[in-house]
Amino acid sequence: MALAGGLAGLIIGSFIAALTWRWPLGRSIAHGRSACDSCGHLLGPLELVPVLSLLWLRGRCRHCGVSIAPRNLWIEIASGGIGALALGLHPGAIGVSGALFGWGLLALSVLDAEHYWLPDRLTLPLLALGLAAGLWLAPSLADRVIGGTVGFAGLALVGSGYQLATGRTGLGGGDPKLFAAIGAWLGWFPLAFVLLLAALLGLALALADRLRGRAVGRHSRLAFGALLAVAAWPFWLLQLGVETAIVQAP
Repeated sequence: MALAGGLAGLIIGSFIAALTWRWPLGRSIAHGRSACDSCGHLLGPLELVPVLSLLWLRGRCRHCGVSIAPRNLWIEIASGGIGALALGLHPGAIGVSGALFGWGLLALSVLDAEHYWLPDRLTLPLLALGLAAGLWLAPSLADRVIGGTVGFAGLALVGSGYQLATGRTGLGGGDPKLFAAIGAWLGWFPLAFVLLLAALLGLALALADRLRGRAVGRHSRLAFGALLAVAAWPFWLLQLGVETAIVQAP
């Protein structure tokens, strides 16, 4: 199951890499064959194999020699890891649902990190899937509804309070919706810990920038939605692990 999840993840990761690259540019995902962004050469089947094709081509287009963005490789590897972990640790419907959650978070984290954009057409379906999963998987539907409500209201209040206090926009409109989707998947209880981990990751990134000599201030822009997404999925793994241990306890 881990192997199957990993292979599925690599294929989906290739789609996520294309989606997050083309969509912000206004290019179609559903129509047209994949091509080199530099010379326009249409890619053949051997050039579209996730991870392996990039290694075979040594990171360059074999026609014009332009470097292929390494982001594609890392997105495919991350997606493969999500599928392998989800289905390897939790085979069946639980693993499939967790993989879908992880792949949705991966796409949103890339879009936010690269474009500061959390589109409703991804966050809202992720929210709906999280609530729907509560009809047959833990946590219960009630916990997920509370989680979605608390997630949205909590971040929306923080954003509104910051704007009233400073006159500046501190959180984008997509962040509360993403946190609502996370609450719909995890329930209400882990949300405070997800928020804390995301904040710690943000502080670590700010410190890393300072060490590199970059100017960092209290109004520096940060892709907080990406940090929430990165922080949320490990809590799904941890939560499922705790529930499994409780069920198996004598």
